[in-house]
Amino acid sequence: MKVLQINSVCGYGSTGRSATELAHALLAQGDECYVAYGQGTTTYKNSFKIGTKIENHLHNACSRLFGKQGYYTKNGTSRLIRFIQEIQPDVFHLCNLHGNYLNLEVLFEYLAKTNKPIVWTLHDCWAFTGKCSHYTAIGCYKWQTQCNHCPQVKEYPPSLFFDRSEQMFTDKKNWFTAVKNMTIVPVSHWLAGEVKQSFLAKYPVVPIYNWIDQKVFKPSHSNDRKQYGIDRDAFIILGVSAGWGKDNGKLHDFIKFSKMLPYDMQVVLVGGTKEPGCIPGNIVHIPYVHETRELAKIYSMADVYVHLSTEDTFGKVTAEALACGTPAIVYNSTACPEVVGEGCGFVVEKRNVKQVIQAISNIKLAGKQAFSSKCTAFVSEHFNYQKNTVEYLKLYKKVSNI
Repeated sequence: MKVLQINSVCGYGSTGRSATELAHALLAQGDECYVAYGQGTTTYKNSFKIGTKIENHLHNACSRLFGKQGYYTKNGTSRLIRFIQEIQPDVFHLCNLHGNYLNLEVLFEYLAKTNKPIVWTLHDCWAFTGKCSHYTAIGCYKWQTQCNHCPQVKEYPPSLFFDRSEQMFTDKKNWFTAVKNMTIVPVSHWLAGEVKQSFLAKYPVVPIYNWIDQKVFKPSHSNDRKQYGIDRDAFIILGVSAGWGKDNGKLHDFIKFSKMLPYDMQVVLVGGTKEPGCIPGNIVHIPYVHETRELAKIYSMADVYVHLSTEDTFGKVTAEALACGTPAIVYNSTACPEVVGEGCGFVVEKRNVKQVIQAISNIKLAGKQAFSSKCTAFVSEHFNYQKNTVEYLKLYKKVSNI
């Protein structure tokens, strides 16, 4: 069997690592797997770069100026189709198609003509909206009927001048529903429920959770507190994000409850910052950590992981923390509660920082070790690399009849 994955990145970032990990699972059983990607670089040998840096930058600029994403990069997408014709995959596995690297009309016109089976993993909600990847915080559900007058026109993917959400919704609906043999794979049951209310509901919906590499993310003993400027006796409350900013609700809540903590507790935030000085001095800030083994040590060093997102379709960083034996606290919003099993931490009311502090106190009183074994067992059961990649391999065989 020969599979072609199409994703925004390959080999790095959450979805990029998932793409190569799945590719290696296919290779291990004697199948072939190629990954076509749009941004950055990769060391994965069976890869294909879609478009050039110049094309990507132009696509990004046009998207911002004219308010439409996925309408440019025709040359790069045409080269991708020639590559597809050369390798002749049995199954197409689509992942993140947004990111200003594909011409959606060109790609889906070709996919509709080939009539080969398509598996589409949804890591967010972008595939069935006119523009946005998340909408629950703003409470907009126009995507269930027809997007227009987008309340998040300046948000990702940002448009400087025009609201094209109505046209993009209509075009995406026409392009995506033109293919016949497609299976939608949401990364959580919450997201599966949303898909079933969208124009993609005509297709089979098969949820498969993301997985965690437990050879990397596992409990370990770390004495790196001094390296990060953390008091050696402090009770560590950890948060991880790709980026922190003043307009970030997660950061706002961390700042709010950090002022209410006793002296022996320390908030530590890992991730890049969008604005200098946005993280106050009472919070220890560790810049974005690229090395997964270093990140695993930080998870293990923490006494509790606190995830204050209200819009998660899975929450991989929470699962990574659990894999390292660290209990988690999440808001009761979107897919966040799915990732925290019984005895693995607490689910609290959205935006209720007093409940967050109470949950932290409960974990401190019981001790981290009272939760650790349940945390790692829950990850092994639900977010297991071997088990969940096998689910994809079974799905490939089912849709392709190989």
